[in-house]
Amino acid sequence: MNIQQIRNATLVIKYAGKKFLVDPFLGEKGAYPPFPNSARQDQNNPLDSLPVPINEIINDIDAVIVTHLHLDHWDDAAKEALPKEIKLFVQNEDDAKEVQSAGFQNVEVLQGDTIFEGIRLIKTKGEHGRGAMVNLMGQVSGVVFKHQDEKTLYVAGDTVWFEGVLETINAYKPGVLVVNAGDNQFLEGGSIVMGKEDVYEVHQAAPDATIIAVHMESANHWGLSKEELKNFVVEKGFSSQVFVPADGESYTI
Repeated sequence: MNIQQIRNATLVIKYAGKKFLVDPFLGEKGAYPPFPNSARQDQNNPLDSLPVPINEIINDIDAVIVTHLHLDHWDDAAKEALPKEIKLFVQNEDDAKEVQSAGFQNVEVLQGDTIFEGIRLIKTKGEHGRGAMVNLMGQVSGVVFKHQDEKTLYVAGDTVWFEGVLETINAYKPGVLVVNAGDNQFLEGGSIVMGKEDVYEVHQAAPDATIIAVHMESANHWGLSKEELKNFVVEKGFSSQVFVPADGESYTI
């Protein structure tokens, strides 16, 4: 497999001969207002430009996976750029209806065991925060990719570390995990995605797996820098298992 970090949670994944686009956040730098009630209210989103042109990102995509419909995972630029007939997977019927209302004609709700071109796509649970934040932030998901010719890949989505992540790791034993690790948060309510201690929990649960940490420094409410995470994994002694990619960087695993 090859996993390319585009920006935020946006990935291009080549897996078992197919090319997936995950959580497209494709607007120009500064196209949207800052998320409210959070840090850096003087900075519009996204904070950085795309590392490659949109047409290169969406070229030859076989399917799109949208883990949930928050702006930094599914934006107006993505809706405009993607062909309306493209295969598009979402987490539930409500998201399907909203995506269809934007003109997309080939939308499917991920199940516990969806098959796409011989690849198993397994929807996983997420908790977009802790306590009251879970309901406030709404339902989110991740996805496990399985194929006999590849390592199992777990894209956790916008979730903190909780028992559902551990259950997914124990059930599918992924060789590669992508975690959203920017410790994003608002002024109240705590972390809404993983921070560095959550990444350490992931490593302890899957000590032999490769971890790719994304969703970092891309929107105004980020809380953990790439440099801080890199230093942390060195201090904890598992830096050989963790990649913290720059925008545009890719890994073949």
